[in-house]
Amino acid sequence: MALSSFLTLSQNRLRQDGLEWPESAPGLKIPEHRARGAGYDRMTAAFSWIRPEPQGIYIAPTDVWVDPSRAVPRALVTHGHADHARGGHGQTIATPATLAIMKLRYATSDGAVPAEYGETLSLGGGVKATFLPAGHVLGSAQILLDHAGERVIITGDYKRAPDPTCEAFAVTPCDIFITEATFGLPVFTHPPIAGEMAKLLNAREQNPDSCILVGAYALGKAQRVIAELRAAGHHDVIWLHGAMEAMCRLYEEHGVALGDLRLVSDAPSKEALRGAIVIAPPAALNDRWSRRLPDPVTAMASGWMRVRARARQRGVELPLIISDHADWNELTQTIAQVNPHETWITHGREEALLRWCALNQRRARALALVGYEDEDD
Repeated sequence: MALSSFLTLSQNRLRQDGLEWPESAPGLKIPEHRARGAGYDRMTAAFSWIRPEPQGIYIAPTDVWVDPSRAVPRALVTHGHADHARGGHGQTIATPATLAIMKLRYATSDGAVPAEYGETLSLGGGVKATFLPAGHVLGSAQILLDHAGERVIITGDYKRAPDPTCEAFAVTPCDIFITEATFGLPVFTHPPIAGEMAKLLNAREQNPDSCILVGAYALGKAQRVIAELRAAGHHDVIWLHGAMEAMCRLYEEHGVALGDLRLVSDAPSKEALRGAIVIAPPAALNDRWSRRLPDPVTAMASGWMRVRARARQRGVELPLIISDHADWNELTQTIAQVNPHETWITHGREEALLRWCALNQRRARALALVGYEDEDD
């Protein structure tokens, strides 16, 4: 699809979310002749050994898939979220933390091959793979593939903001950079997390007879919110929905200190939860489960809380803009720092990022992958 057609689709998608296309945003206006292409969305023939397919990225010389959406004989997995990881593979190559997460979430450990950060594995067919930190969640990795002198990085999901629960993203030069674009629009700029923690703690102080019920994705977001609360000086008990406990314990087993965590079901009374912070899956915010809580103030930690319509739709009183994905500035900064010959965009808001690449004389193309969804990031 031509870039100009992508831009029209992007404008329509923004309006559906209650936002406006930022025509005045710097660096996004592009001459029509450049929007038509001039080779920006064509695959470089030299890299025919790596192929984007609807169900994932295929490495032909060694018959291996990266983050496939269906079971395959051999898979490289960037991290444990369900739109990138699944059970049923004959062999799964991932970091030890990701393998532990997959064992917990998908009850699978057969064929697990651990790869430490910085370790280079020979996959056969002249292909080598090196796992590098991605900064998304515990164990998340970029995968550097090297074949015949050509270097390709597949980022999976990533962020550049500091996170006490996982290793920071490692900028690594390459020829082709395969990036996500979940928040690939200029309107998405994530604020410093310290300010969001201050909002949360202030709400607690303002509502001493209530509890603050925070909806947070069970893998990554919940643990990051807890760790950041501890860093902000909150050392009281943090209460958990039962669905959060196992993943929090796994994080602790991997050296992430989360402090005093207890299950809401173990609270001696409803009164014991007044003035407390409770962490639960987003689906529990308006569930019958929440009725056991004392006058909860509902909060949600997500990059999508930048979109006011989404907060209203979920009945969120305290939107916390906290994301484990790179925002617009981080996406463009990362592409500039990696400085690849070509950028491939796997999923998310590809249109504006394609436009930015074209304007900045950078070759880029969008990949038609399926199964990668917007989590309750």
